[in-house]
Amino acid sequence: MDQTGALDALLHEERVFRPLPQMVIEANLNPHELEQAQEQANRDFLSYWEDAAHELDWFKKWDQVLDDSNAPHYRWFPGARCNIVYNALDRHIETANKNKLALIWEGEPGDQRKYTYYELYREVNRFANALRSLGVAKGDRVVLYMPLLPETTIAMLAVAKIGAVHSMIYGGFSAKVLRERINDAKAKLVVTADGFYRNGRVVNLKQIVDEALLGACAECVETCVVVHRANVDAEMHEPRDLWYEDLVRRERPSSPTEVMDADDPLFLLYSSGTTGKPKGIVHSHAGYMVGINRTLNWVFDLKPTDIFWCTADTGWITGHSYVIYGPLVAGTTTVMYEGHPLYPQADRLWDVVARYGVTILYTSPTLIRMLMRFGTQYPRQKDLSTLRLLGSVGEPINPEAWVWLHKHIGGAKCPIMDTWWQTETGMFMISPLPISPLKPGSVNKALPGVEADVVDREGNPVPAGKGGFLVIKKPWPAMMSGIDNDPERYENTYWKKIPGMYFAGDVARKDEDGYIWIQGRADDVLNIAGHRIGTAEVESALVAHRFVNEAAVIGIPDTIKGEVAKAFVILTDGWEAEYDTSEDLVSALKNHVRRELGPVAVLKSLEFRTTLPKTRSGKIMRRILKAEELGEDVGDTSTLEDLD
Repeated sequence: MDQTGALDALLHEERVFRPLPQMVIEANLNPHELEQAQEQANRDFLSYWEDAAHELDWFKKWDQVLDDSNAPHYRWFPGARCNIVYNALDRHIETANKNKLALIWEGEPGDQRKYTYYELYREVNRFANALRSLGVAKGDRVVLYMPLLPETTIAMLAVAKIGAVHSMIYGGFSAKVLRERINDAKAKLVVTADGFYRNGRVVNLKQIVDEALLGACAECVETCVVVHRANVDAEMHEPRDLWYEDLVRRERPSSPTEVMDADDPLFLLYSSGTTGKPKGIVHSHAGYMVGINRTLNWVFDLKPTDIFWCTADTGWITGHSYVIYGPLVAGTTTVMYEGHPLYPQADRLWDVVARYGVTILYTSPTLIRMLMRFGTQYPRQKDLSTLRLLGSVGEPINPEAWVWLHKHIGGAKCPIMDTWWQTETGMFMISPLPISPLKPGSVNKALPGVEADVVDREGNPVPAGKGGFLVIKKPWPAMMSGIDNDPERYENTYWKKIPGMYFAGDVARKDEDGYIWIQGRADDVLNIAGHRIGTAEVESALVAHRFVNEAAVIGIPDTIKGEVAKAFVILTDGWEAEYDTSEDLVSALKNHVRRELGPVAVLKSLEFRTTLPKTRSGKIMRRILKAEELGEDVGDTSTLEDLD
């Protein structure tokens, strides 16, 4: 960014949606209690997080809440002994949750499995014993290359229960990417499945694992455990390969839970940076479980009767925090769906909500925009009346998608919790609560115990309405412990760009009410003739047009203006009835953006596409579009998935 770091905010959203009185009355946290929590956090944020820690079970309490003597390498709850799996399973077996449903799973072909907390506890114990029998011990790394199956949940929990470290690799990555991550993690064991169902076809996972293990990592991997799922031909290499079912069949359903130090690593999760080289983000037991438990309970106002469905894949941080660990620690019932959201047709999500009586749906803007293309016919055909809260995660949600979700899925009665957080933060950082007034497209304000701000390059707060860098000014419990084997990269990437603050890498602005608006990544900012415009704002302006379903905007070099904007657009049906040619539509869209954002936002060119390159978590990869446009090497494309 420029010397001031300021980025003019061009989009202005005036609409405010206030919670229904009944929602405020029934909320677990009323406005007065929220105000008290915020005052406590502002006065003494360590006492606030200590109170949150008391909601969980510990083998031994902490010596202090936070050790910041080696900042930015913070240590939360040093001296404590714990294990997140004890809080996710073991403690529930002694309560009324024992026979409550923990997991409702549905496969793409329509098969179903359900587990109570007691049943899940026993299955985790069996696999924990199997892992121990295979020589896996505390501190060992286990790679999970899995689709969304109950065994994925079981494997994650079993690895953590015995004190080992899991690294989940998304089940669509290539053998090359899998090999790189196994090598980097120095994994001792791999858990996979023979295959899984995706969009009406079977993906052969075991074949990809075999190819990966032919490489340099064959020496570090001693065992490969394979789950029967799709009954595809799987070549088993003895003695390395073992069937999961054969292993657990002979194991006892009881197993001791390893006592862990507070900052012992829980999992390693690779995050793709803009530079292309993935970072091995490490999260630890104690702080992580405190952060996700408090934030899930408060943001989604969990009730004993809730059926919670987060549509994320377990290969990403949302799947770790709010598909597996968060809901189980909180003692709620969670839904998991294996397949494609459009299979066999575009009503699958709404069908799952209706059949299981889902009360909370947490999903991505990309998925919502994709389903918007099919109009309201499918949600109208399903009974979505059980829904009481909606959530958004992964990228900024444009106001039009927000309003569509609120009106057609939530029946204009379900508040939308638009959450901002990252792989590195581990937990929700900025989000409304069900009692908050909402502005479509804004992530609201920082949660209690989190101090977020928008600053310039020197760390000075910018005025309301001006853009700058999003930073977090104080440590928080669920923050990453570091980057695996690379403390220097951890410091340089997150803590030295604006000294003394966590640099999130996002550009944002605060409005006059203190609401935060995410405008895009810091490297996704256009500089057109000295004017700085967030790509997310131009994209939001495009999507506001009734014939635009999705849009991605990049900057390309220009000899006169330095940089000009190019847009890639996916259209909705029906535009031909209004425009004679595609050139007429291009002209109309350019004028539309100019009207929405002012004369500064000039689109030099616009290209229509049927798909956009996205990560498997749904984020548009603009660097791919830019590399293609400039004729450069697109680099590692293994993180791409075309949801269409």
